Formats: sequence, C-alpha cells, structure tokens
Amino acid sequence: MAKNLQNISIRQSTIKDVKAICNVVKLAFENAEYTDHKEHILVENLINSNSFVPELSLVAEIDENIVGYIIFTKVFCGNTVQLALAPLAVLPDYQNIGIGELLIKTGHDIAKNIGYEYSIVLGNKNYYPRFGYVPSDKFGIKPPFDVPKNNFMAINLQGKNTYIGNTVKYDDAFFI
Repeated sequence: MAKNLQNISIRQSTIKDVKAICNVVKLAFENAEYTDHKEHILVENLINSNSFVPELSLVAEIDENIVGYIIFTKVFCGNTVQLALAPLAVLPDYQNIGIGELLIKTGHDIAKNIGYEYSIVLGNKNYYPRFGYVPSDKFGIKPPFDVPKNNFMAINLQGKNTYIGNTVKYDDAFFI
C-alpha cells in the first residue's frame, strides 16, 4: 500500500471508532520522548466528558483503516470557551507524510467555522509553530501548571489576536 496523502480521508469519528482510535493513540505514543503512556485513556475520558465536541474528534483513514486521530475539546479561559488540541496521534508507519498536518488543518477549519477563537496546545515547540501556534502568553493565555513557555502555545483561529488574560481550566478528564 502506498503511504501518501492521495489515499487518505478525514472524517468525524463515531462511537464505533473508539477502540481503533485508542489503539492508534497507544501505538503512536509508545516510543514518544515525553509520555506517561496514558494518552489512550485520556482520549476515552475526553470522548465521555462535558468538554467533548463531536465535530472536532477526527480520524484519518486509509482504505477504511484508522491511521491517525486528533481531538479538540472545550477549555475555559476566564469567561471564554476555547479549545485544547490533545492528543494528535498517527500510527508510527504513517508518520512524517503529512497526516498530522492534514488533521490539524481540518480541525482548525472546522473550529473556525463553528466560531471558536483559540486552539491551545501543550506540545512540541518545534512542530506546532508551523501551523501558526505561538507561545500562548502573547494572548495572555496562561497554563494552569508549570511548563516551559515555548511548549504551551495557542493559535487565534479567527485572526483577531484578542488578549484573553486568564489561566486555562481543563476539564477534569485531563487529569488521569
């Protein structure tokens, strides 16, 4: 099977996909540098949480096999509702061919169309900036825990660069 983006489709996940999604997430993080190996549990918790946004739970498929996953869930920042991107996962054999990029861009487009202003991510400072993420303090978005500034990032999906000036409050589902 050719591993290229011509064969890939992105769609909203369904409840029937949860087992396959958890497997993809588990395998994707198996050899990751920074992991607690609980990302697949996080996904299940988020899907069953009040912060779940069904339209922003996306799978990448090749020949009807799920090879990638992304989820954006609601977080509170002051009196605003924003999004957290976590996790993004692609099966190891399908990494570095653009599936993660396609999932992120598709998620951003959907989130923007729904009306969300910010997507926030705690992630690789060398990966996420290519999609427009910058240190979140630029927007006054503060992490609720101690983390390197360059790893806690945000992107303004609406292009307004509104200053938020508050700390992110994650759903309890994040705390496994």
